[in-house]
Amino acid sequence: MKVTGDWIEVEATQQVCRVFKRAGYQALFVGGCVRNALMDKPVRDIDIATDAKPETVMKLMEAAGLKAIPTGIDHGTITVVADHIPHEVTTFREDVETFGRHAVVAYSTEICQDARRRDFTMNALYAQPDGTVIDPLGGVDDLRARRVRFIEDPGQRIREDYLRILRFFRFHAWYGDPDQGLDSEGLAAVAAHLDGMQGLSRERVGGEVIKLLASPDPAPSVAAMRATGVLHCILPTADDRALGPLIHFENLAGVAPDSIRRLAVLGGQEVPDRLRLSKDQARRLLQITAGVENMMSAAELGYRCGVDLGRDILLARAALLEQSVPLGMQSDLEKGSAMQFPITAQDLMPDYSGPSLGARLKELEQRWINSGFELTRDHLL
Repeated sequence: MKVTGDWIEVEATQQVCRVFKRAGYQALFVGGCVRNALMDKPVRDIDIATDAKPETVMKLMEAAGLKAIPTGIDHGTITVVADHIPHEVTTFREDVETFGRHAVVAYSTEICQDARRRDFTMNALYAQPDGTVIDPLGGVDDLRARRVRFIEDPGQRIREDYLRILRFFRFHAWYGDPDQGLDSEGLAAVAAHLDGMQGLSRERVGGEVIKLLASPDPAPSVAAMRATGVLHCILPTADDRALGPLIHFENLAGVAPDSIRRLAVLGGQEVPDRLRLSKDQARRLLQITAGVENMMSAAELGYRCGVDLGRDILLARAALLEQSVPLGMQSDLEKGSAMQFPITAQDLMPDYSGPSLGARLKELEQRWINSGFELTRDHLL
């Protein structure tokens, strides 16, 4: 079995591999690039595992005229840049002791030892520079079955890094079989280790949640998160009942998945803070939740919020209120967004000034909107 694709055949990547081969070291593609290639999904990051120690990697690459950056040298990782393409090169490792996310590692020359310290079997797949796949732990069978399974003891894998609890649900959302439930042993281990999540940074939790919600259909994974207690652990009072209907409405409208839109229907306490959302993400989340409550029409939302935000509000509102999406939603949004209020403050002066001027402008604007944008300047004045 071989993996193929432009990512593996590009000259810069093969050059990095040749540097190792000439010096007598292994260079194996590993993790996401192999997994995605086998699943015919885009490959974005190139990870390479090697039996050369980090200091040796630095010397070899610099001698070959390639840029080597010690981005994670304490953990055995060097970023090698060839023709502007970054390659994350990590020395084979095995865990000696683990402390949650932190671990004491020893460098190794054995692929199996390196594979056993990874999270899921589908991520413990390697490929030689010619694409030949090496499967030390049976990950190919799980990949074919679209089954996300922890390597060996799920509880031990989780104790090594409690973020793997969220990664378990995220990977099922992106790579699992939607018609097949999550791995039962994995779910049991998750439910038994919820306390460990309290020590995770909110940035890491937020990053995982945003990635999970960006998948085509995260509803089954989020439902499993609720059933195991994970959802309320990270977002107290969150409710996933409207997530499935929202995804249905998105598909009907031909709208791409969006994490913030989906987060808006989940709800929860102090969401921006708990997930460390960016200012832009937090503002948009607030706009969608406020828009759901104000019950503006599609045309008025288009006028006040624009097409994209207005559409997000209408989809979320329909899901939360168990209603259908308004007929002609897109055309009404576009109509409203193209409108320009025909009255200016100057038109009302000097009869109005100060607060009364602002109040009169708002009153006339609402009359104009309620008329379907039909009232002219002369009618309004």
